[in-house]
Amino acid sequence: MEDQNDASNSTLISDQSLDTAVQKKHQAMIQRLSNRHQARTRSKESESPSFESTDSFLSCFSNLKQTINSEINQIEQTPESFTKEDLDKVSVLINDLEKLVAENSYHLPSYEVRASLKTVGELKESLEKVSVKLVPKKKFSFKSKAVKQRQPIVGMEKGKVEKPEVVSDDKPSMMLDGPGFKNREREFLVENLKGKDMGEFTLSELDSCEARLIGRSRAIFIHKLKNCKVYAGPALGSVLIDDVEGCVFVLASHQIRIHNARQCDFYLRVRSHPIIEDSSKVRFAPYCLQYDGIEDDLRESRLDEENGSWANVDDFKWLRAVQSPNWSVLPENERIGSFHASIADS
Repeated sequence: MEDQNDASNSTLISDQSLDTAVQKKHQAMIQRLSNRHQARTRSKESESPSFESTDSFLSCFSNLKQTINSEINQIEQTPESFTKEDLDKVSVLINDLEKLVAENSYHLPSYEVRASLKTVGELKESLEKVSVKLVPKKKFSFKSKAVKQRQPIVGMEKGKVEKPEVVSDDKPSMMLDGPGFKNREREFLVENLKGKDMGEFTLSELDSCEARLIGRSRAIFIHKLKNCKVYAGPALGSVLIDDVEGCVFVLASHQIRIHNARQCDFYLRVRSHPIIEDSSKVRFAPYCLQYDGIEDDLRESRLDEENGSWANVDDFKWLRAVQSPNWSVLPENERIGSFHASIADS
């Protein structure tokens, strides 16, 4: 009998030790997250850092990525010791990593931007997989869910406009794990980004479509568009454009890089000089999009001031001192003027 009591006491002590170890691990993780959160909050009081050296950016990016991976691994190993609030704190760190990429994309090669955003997407997926062990499915998600029902869209341009078929984004394209429109022809495409924690948005393989993005995003990727019109609210980081022809783009971003564009008009609000490569017969004019709340979106994206950069285009394939023949300023009498877009309540 005495031996049984001793065994029972030993088991109790062992359980208590295990609980104490789990609690210590949990507290240590909470402390690390708290320190990261405080550092993030302090950094918001000043301008975010800008890494003009690709190596220094990659070093900072790698360090933060390793920290996030470490926290996710700890949650995966002992999910019973963590809560949804812990997941939310790691989510904030991932969002900060995505913001770091967006705000420094001007100094990075386009392939580094794409690789970094792909890493961010993988971290989001990893955290979401871990979250299902703690929280019921669909309660914790980075992804923007598609709207299954059609919504009435109102978007008026000066004069009469014959609209293509109105559709909602019920077949979202996934590029770099982000939402978007893909493989569409002669459609009227609208995405309301307001109120969403939106990362990158993709427009890919569109023909004779009109696309409107109302609200803010972190980055926009545009690939293989022909005879399209794109009107987009401000992007905090970059707009990357590749292989477009006969299109009209109305865009606002900190950096806009254009590759392989032919006979396109760009209406831009941009903090740095627009960059073109392997492009011809492209024309530029100032940003002209209007929608309810756009002034707030531009201000929060630090794009509220027009600095004239839209007219100072850098052609990376034209190294001579004279004006590049591949781009020009769009004559005022050929501009579309102010364009207003709105979304009716669903």
